[in-house]
Amino acid sequence: MSDTDAPKQLLHLVFGGELESPDGLTFRDLDDLDIVGIYPNYATAYTAWKAKAQATVDNAHMRYFIVHMHRLLDPETAS
Repeated sequence: MSDTDAPKQLLHLVFGGELESPDGLTFRDLDDLDIVGIYPNYATAYTAWKAKAQATVDNAHMRYFIVHMHRLLDPETAS
């Protein structure tokens, strides 16, 4: 399999933390962010995100996010 045959690596970052307000996007403590990991595709990132989100469902201020790092690295990437 050559480099042109391999699927394109689309990196995704999963992280979260406690928000100041459940309807906001400001974290209470940036030093306390939970960096779950960087994943090679959306499907594995979603699995990690879902596990963390479900584990913290009792805390309305806790929120996890998926960041499409490939879009930051290569803004021309559409998917």
